Amino acid sequence: MTQVTGNAPEGTPNWLDIGVPDLERAKTFYGTLFGWQFLDSGPDAGHYNLCQVRGESVAGMMRNPDDQPDEYWWCVYFAADDCDGLVKRAADAGGEVVVPAMDVMDLGRMAILKDPQGAQFGLWQGRAHVGSAIVNEPGSFVWNELVTPDSGAACEFYRTLFGYELEAMPGGMDYTVLKRPDGRYIGGVAGGSGVVVGGAGGEVPSWMTYFAVGDADEAVRRVRAGGGTVDAEPADSPYGRSAPVRDPFGVPFHVMRPAPEPAP
Repeated sequence: MTQVTGNAPEGTPNWLDIGVPDLERAKTFYGTLFGWQFLDSGPDAGHYNLCQVRGESVAGMMRNPDDQPDEYWWCVYFAADDCDGLVKRAADAGGEVVVPAMDVMDLGRMAILKDPQGAQFGLWQGRAHVGSAIVNEPGSFVWNELVTPDSGAACEFYRTLFGYELEAMPGGMDYTVLKRPDGRYIGGVAGGSGVVVGGAGGEVPSWMTYFAVGDADEAVRRVRAGGGTVDAEPADSPYGRSAPVRDPFGVPFHVMRPAPEPAP
């Protein structure tokens, strides 16, 4: 288990949330799939629900304020030491400010941005709420990757923003691993036309989240039983067994049983 008790180093994915057309249906689907419990933050917070594993928050969920949203997806947030400074740096590097830096009560400071290719992501500067309290175990995120048509430009944007080191995958793959300056792997960038997100009429550049599960095949069964769809059956890789799936609203994500860590 990876328990998070303080603010992660800048540039580390530290939170996820989603706005869905039907909150109760989403809670039933994800609760059954991941075993999540939900804590409603109340009317003053727009009934923002904290998705929890053993009482620890791992993600957020709310009803989309737009009655007919065009697109919806899991939004990945990255840790920020200075949210306002990163917003300016992103804009200077060609990004778009969707939601300017703002305080969320005493919990932290956030912003929503788009990279130059149009992929949306968030910044979270934690205070009372540092972000996902559990990662890398069933019911929490284990990996995030960007699918974008111009992987080279995207890598340079995120390197400028967060100071990442870039590590190209061997074998001619259009895939680059992002590393923090301390060498910790935090995500990847895959070349591709994009992802069909919930409600979208076509592919758009998007971040994609991998959620850890104890059994990828059972997770796929639950996705289907809950009204979701499966884009491909579970497959093995050196990193684990995973499958790309969608919730009942068409939101894409992966379920993944990570490969065991090698013995020391």
